[in-house]
Amino acid sequence: MDALIASYGDTSSDLESNSQLPIVVSDNRSPPATALPPPPIDLLNPPNTLGTFDYLKRNKGTRIRSFPHIEGNYALHVYIPVFIPSERKKELAQFLKKATSLVPGLHVVDIDVPLLMLLKDEEQLVQAALGREFHISLGRTVPIRVHQIDSVVAMLRQKLQFQKRYLINFNKWEVFVNDDKTRTFLSVESTTGGLTEITKQIQAVNEVYRLHNLPEFYKDPRPHISIAWAVGDISQSLKRVVEGEMKTHLNVGGLPMRCMFMCKFSNVVCKVGNKTYNICGSQGQ
Repeated sequence: MDALIASYGDTSSDLESNSQLPIVVSDNRSPPATALPPPPIDLLNPPNTLGTFDYLKRNKGTRIRSFPHIEGNYALHVYIPVFIPSERKKELAQFLKKATSLVPGLHVVDIDVPLLMLLKDEEQLVQAALGREFHISLGRTVPIRVHQIDSVVAMLRQKLQFQKRYLINFNKWEVFVNDDKTRTFLSVESTTGGLTEITKQIQAVNEVYRLHNLPEFYKDPRPHISIAWAVGDISQSLKRVVEGEMKTHLNVGGLPMRCMFMCKFSNVVCKVGNKTYNICGSQGQ
C-alpha cells in the first residue's frame, strides 16, 4: 500500500513498527545471508490460516525504496481504498493469465509472488492477485518527521471532511513506470466517472503537502490502481499486450464499450508508518 508511490516506490518505512529489520551478521565460519526464493505454490493456502492473502501478506520480499531510510522518518501515504467487485474478478484474471503468458516477469502487486506460479489454479489467482484492498494514491509517498504527523493528519481532515458519495469507473488497462525506472506496473485506470472528484481530492492533499514542504503530486494525475508489477522498465512490451486487449473493448467510435468495474468512494486513508488514520467518510447526497 505506493503508487504514484513516489511514485510506485515502497510505501513502507523501516520504522513502520517503530523498529528496524533484524541485521544478519556473517563471518568466516558461516556463509553469507542470501535472499529467500518465493514461497512454493502449495503453501499459498496453508492450514489454520485465513487463506492466500493471510499467508502472502507475511511473506513480502525486498522492495526498492523510493527514498532512503533515515532514523526518525516515517513514510506518509494518502489514498482511497478500492476493492474489486467479486463479479468482475474472473474477467480480470483472464487478462492477467494472457499478460503473464506473454510477459512472464509479472508479480502480484505488493508481494514477491510471480503470477506464473498462480496460473494453474484460477481460484488462487483470483484470491492472491485480486482479492485484497487496492488504492488510488492522492499524493506521493514521502518521508515525514514525527513532529509533522499530527499537523498533516489534522489538516487533511479539515480539507477533506465534507465528501459526498460518488462512483469510480475503472475502464482502461494501463502501464506505468516509477520515476527511477526500477519497476513497471500493470494498472487499471479511471478516465471517466469519479475523475473530477478524485482530482479535487488530490488538489486538497497537495495543499497540505505544500504547507509542510513536501513534494506535491504529478501535475496531470491519472487515478488508477496497480494490479501487478515487474522489475525494471518493460513498459514497451507490456503496453503491446494492453493495447491488444483494449482493442477488444472498443466500440465503433473508438471509445470503451463499458467500464471494467465500478466501485463507490468510501473514504480517504492516511497511512503514516504502521499507523492508519481514517481521514473522512462519504456523506449522503
